[in-house]
Amino acid sequence: MNLKPFLLDEWLNKNHFSDPPISYDLASSTGAAWTLAEFMALLDDAERERLKEMPLLYTPNEGTGELRSALAGMHGVDPKQVQVTTGAAEALFILFFLAAEPGANVVLPFPGFPPFHEVPGSLGIETRFYRLRRENGFQIDPDEIKQLADSNTKLILVNSPHNPTGAVLDASALNAVHDFAAARGITFVVDEVYHPIYYGAAAGSAEKLPHATVVSDFSKAFCLSGLRIGWIVERDRRRIEQYCRARSYFTVSNSPLTESLAVAAVLHRDKIFARASRVAGANLMLLDEFFARHQDVLGWIRPAGGMTAFPWMIDGSDSRRFCEGLAERGVLLAPGDCFGIPDHFRLGFGAAAQGFDRALETVAEFARGYFASARTTGA
Repeated sequence: MNLKPFLLDEWLNKNHFSDPPISYDLASSTGAAWTLAEFMALLDDAERERLKEMPLLYTPNEGTGELRSALAGMHGVDPKQVQVTTGAAEALFILFFLAAEPGANVVLPFPGFPPFHEVPGSLGIETRFYRLRRENGFQIDPDEIKQLADSNTKLILVNSPHNPTGAVLDASALNAVHDFAAARGITFVVDEVYHPIYYGAAAGSAEKLPHATVVSDFSKAFCLSGLRIGWIVERDRRRIEQYCRARSYFTVSNSPLTESLAVAAVLHRDKIFARASRVAGANLMLLDEFFARHQDVLGWIRPAGGMTAFPWMIDGSDSRRFCEGLAERGVLLAPGDCFGIPDHFRLGFGAAAQGFDRALETVAEFARGYFASARTTGA
């Protein structure tokens, strides 16, 4: 089996660990990182003492009872309906793996998280994509999804808030796709790793939908990507048993230390979400001003949630050369070809707790020369 190059991961890996390092990371999809010292300051003395006494052994395949109970309390479900995974990536792999039956297909968003494209195909699953179009504000069209599904469709996936566009599904669209999938016995997966980070009206979690399979993790809204922990909320008893069995063959378990830190994160989530919202919200206001000043060369749709935007080059040119030029100047964006749409680029506005204004000044200065040169040369 040959997997295609993971362009986004290659781009981020190359630049995140470059020498000299990137000054401003506007490519990542995560929020402002916590240091261990900052995180430990959230905990009380008893919580810190429990961590010190932690035996460094395996955890149960389904996750520790303490973590599952904490996540279940957050979602309003039974702990038996929670499966812990190694990041949302493993959660999605398990779901695709279980969908890999002869002749099966899955219905997925385009653009989207790049493994949505490659992983199902590598398992022999036909992939069918519905389009998030900028002329429609990157909103899904439930009728398009319905037309793509047939008797061989095993899974329909939606992502809200969406990476990379920042679009948020409205309740009517979410319910329409859920009801359609439930009536046909199709697994309906809602990837909501950015919930509850919204700008304006907040959207509810899909946790309340009786036939929804909810995927989330500690990397995005929780801003704790180093924990490498995700989870699945699933009401179907047979499927939750399949998830645990599959995980036994894949990563087996997480570290008890990171699962204990994850428990603490859930218990202190109000402070964690508040900081993420404060940083991303302030940076989003700077983006409002930035794109208003540069609307002749750069287009965008303001994200309704999450921590990423998906602007585009007004002239329709490939954004990679633009992103490469900025990387040389210490500002990292993610080229649109990483998502299959070359004239766009991903801009992450949640990771930079400081210096976002200076990063945008660098982008503005570079853009003036870049687009002036493009007009002169006709490139």
